[in-house]
Amino acid sequence: DMKTDLNLLLECLKYQMDCPQSQKEALITIYSICQRNSEASEYFREIGGLMFINDLAKSSVHCIVKEAALFTLGIIIESNVYCQQTLCTSALFEDLILFLMKKDSGVNLKRMSVYVILVLVSNNKNGQTYVRDTGCISLLLQLFRTTISTSGKNLSDENTDPCYQLWSSVCSTLCACVNNPQNEDNQNICCSVFPFAKEWLESCTEPEIVRPICSFLSLTVANNSFVQKYFVSIGGLDTLAKVLLELTHDSCLSHSSIKLAVVVTKTLDACIANNSAMGVVLAKYRTVSELLKLLSNETLNTGEKISIILTIGHCTEVCEENQCELLQNNGLPLMIQVLTESQDEELTKAATFVLQNCKQMTKQLSLKLNENSLNVNNAEELDVQVRKGCLQDYWKKAKEILHRINSIEKEHDEERLQGEVFANKFSVANSEALKSHKMCKEGSHEQVYCPQLTSKLNNQVLAPSVTSGSRKNGTLNTTDAASTRQTVQRSIRCSVHELQTGSGPQSHRINGKTACVKNQCYIFLVTFFLPHLDQHSFCSEKTEKVKSTSATSSSHKMEDLRCLGCTAGGLSFNSKTFTKMLQRCLHRCDHHRVILEAEERYRRELCKMAAGNNSRAA
Repeated sequence: DMKTDLNLLLECLKYQMDCPQSQKEALITIYSICQRNSEASEYFREIGGLMFINDLAKSSVHCIVKEAALFTLGIIIESNVYCQQTLCTSALFEDLILFLMKKDSGVNLKRMSVYVILVLVSNNKNGQTYVRDTGCISLLLQLFRTTISTSGKNLSDENTDPCYQLWSSVCSTLCACVNNPQNEDNQNICCSVFPFAKEWLESCTEPEIVRPICSFLSLTVANNSFVQKYFVSIGGLDTLAKVLLELTHDSCLSHSSIKLAVVVTKTLDACIANNSAMGVVLAKYRTVSELLKLLSNETLNTGEKISIILTIGHCTEVCEENQCELLQNNGLPLMIQVLTESQDEELTKAATFVLQNCKQMTKQLSLKLNENSLNVNNAEELDVQVRKGCLQDYWKKAKEILHRINSIEKEHDEERLQGEVFANKFSVANSEALKSHKMCKEGSHEQVYCPQLTSKLNNQVLAPSVTSGSRKNGTLNTTDAASTRQTVQRSIRCSVHELQTGSGPQSHRINGKTACVKNQCYIFLVTFFLPHLDQHSFCSEKTEKVKSTSATSSSHKMEDLRCLGCTAGGLSFNSKTFTKMLQRCLHRCDHHRVILEAEERYRRELCKMAAGNNSRAA
């Protein structure tokens, strides 16, 4: 049975000291029995076989016996935890350091020594402590840097290349030194070789180099913010992102590139898992979109999908750029699809993690929108206040216009009443007033004055106007008085004639009054939109021009060239009909041309205000 075989093999080792080949064959048989057999390994330890092989490895002068003995020790230690605890001493680590440092030690002997170190520190906190305290870890890091060089190295024969196999074993041993359990002291020591690992990744993307380095990096930075920050500071995260970008571009052609891209993805995740803020570095390489492309590959297994989704989750946890990239590349529907179709609990949790980030992102966006809306509301309130101020100004102007219209109407009524009184007193002037009225009807612009009326008008009719104007404005310009006097005289002449003859109907008088008020309103609009013009001087100037034109135009042909606004007289019209009449007129005087331009400018301003209100309401 097994126990009998182990006893016989141990006796063979003891009695074949002069035959290294026989000892090698016995050692090979022993590890074949103990491999993955904890009971056999434990029994071999109990009969003293474990310590005998340990002594044989140190004392034998034959290299093949040393290599076989170290390999057998590794197999037994790996198979049984009690054997691991028995051999985990500083003395054994020091012996292994000697094997690694001797110049006459072959690559295979060094490889077997590294293998024993690996099984001693795996899942063993004491072994991790011994490897650091004895300085063995520093020697392993030196082997990591110097064992191979990627430049000019053919890695196609890695299965038969002893140097590559030694370097690969060193990488695995370093991973065991920092992980399971996590050892921060060893992690801090191992990060010293990060610059070399970064250079290798930049110069070579072969799986034989990328896989061991990514495994070493992942376990060294895991749950260690200090090491993570150092790796990012030297540009390691940028290098990994570039390697992933290159691999995902080749993934459509090579199945191995897909699998290697998953390995790089796991390394990226380990670098940002505890500090998601560093994920912003990946935004400029569009890593999230590349991960989504990789996730859509049908050849991925469940474990690989979980790794990719977790990486996406850590990238989008706090980085807005990555969050936007996830949404822009339809990442949200893809996560929902994974969540609804998958039966794996871990995969479902990973997809939920990403969706939770999206939910948080939605909250942040809503808060920003609220802030923007508050700013918009403040701006709208300010705009409303400004508009209210503008409306108040418009109302003030409108009240002034209404007050001016009322004043003009009142003055017109007073002048009409005074004209009736003068007509009764001076009936002698009927014939002359009738003559001047007929001349006006015939289109003549000659000014005919009644001496009796003129003297009375100068002394009595203008007195109220002067007094009223003095009360309002303090002083009265001589030109303004002359212009007002002429206007009133013409009005009184027409009124006298109507009173004497009885031919002027009430509607005609009312229309004349309305026309006068309308003309005064238009004059005020001109002064409102053209404040640099003086109203009284403007009216006087235009009146003089009308007089001169009337004096020189006596024929019917010249009457057709007159301004319709000037010849409207007492015709009934409103703002629309009067404007249309001025627009049809081909020979507008300067007075009515300015009025028409002011009204058009006013209407354009109203259109602009209405358009602005509509845009804000939309």
